[in-house]
Amino acid sequence: MGHTLNSAEQDSYERKRAFFDRVLTVYGRKPALEALRDTALTCHAVHLAHSNRESGIIGAIREQAQARGIAIKLHSRDELARISRNGRQDQGVAVDILCPAFRSVDAYLSALPGAPPQRLLALDGITNPQNLGMIVRSATAGRIDGILWARKGNAALGPLVVKASAGTLYRAPLLVCASLPQALQQCAARGVEICTLAAQARHTLFEHRAAGHCIYVLGNESEGVSEAVSQLADTALSIPMSNRVESLNVAVTAGLIAYAPALARSYRER
Repeated sequence: MGHTLNSAEQDSYERKRAFFDRVLTVYGRKPALEALRDTALTCHAVHLAHSNRESGIIGAIREQAQARGIAIKLHSRDELARISRNGRQDQGVAVDILCPAFRSVDAYLSALPGAPPQRLLALDGITNPQNLGMIVRSATAGRIDGILWARKGNAALGPLVVKASAGTLYRAPLLVCASLPQALQQCAARGVEICTLAAQARHTLFEHRAAGHCIYVLGNESEGVSEAVSQLADTALSIPMSNRVESLNVAVTAGLIAYAPALARSYRER
């Protein structure tokens, strides 16, 4: 029979899980060293492969970690690949970075009652790391309270995403889930309106006024919003287009959504 956790053990487990929900593991030698040199980032641990040569950039990583009092942990190559989740490109190095605004969708929803109206962005199959990074940057800068990112179907949060986000990924209000349709179902059960973007939709993004919490879904770069997510949507919205332009890059669309409240005022005044 399995061991049943008592209340103290359960509390300890929940605290640990909440902590690691906020940890982003960055791999690769240059990204790791850049993160360690950024004193604004809270680095939790450095992971190194036993097989690394201790000279050059590895030596610099060790020196930087030791100077900041950050734990250094040694692993076999296989162990490190499990930590980085990218054994082909981790170069024997990974760093755990604490991202204060990261949360699980469950934790976010548990705190939702009583919160002011929230504007969320959901990523439905954003596979290009550069697009993902630019989306994160726009959403973090604009009027977006949370970015739903599913581990399944989206680009991984690797060095290319960090670079394209200009480092804003570390400060982004990322809401992590395993599956976007499941997370959207949880949100819908809490009364959150789900909106998708569709070229032929009668109402525009700038005309839409949510009655409460609202999620705007960004679909895959070539296929758009998935069928599973489309079936969960309450509202379809369009973006006004001129000169026979049919669509915008998904990262540009994210920027329009992030600043839609300000743009809507201009749109209504035209």
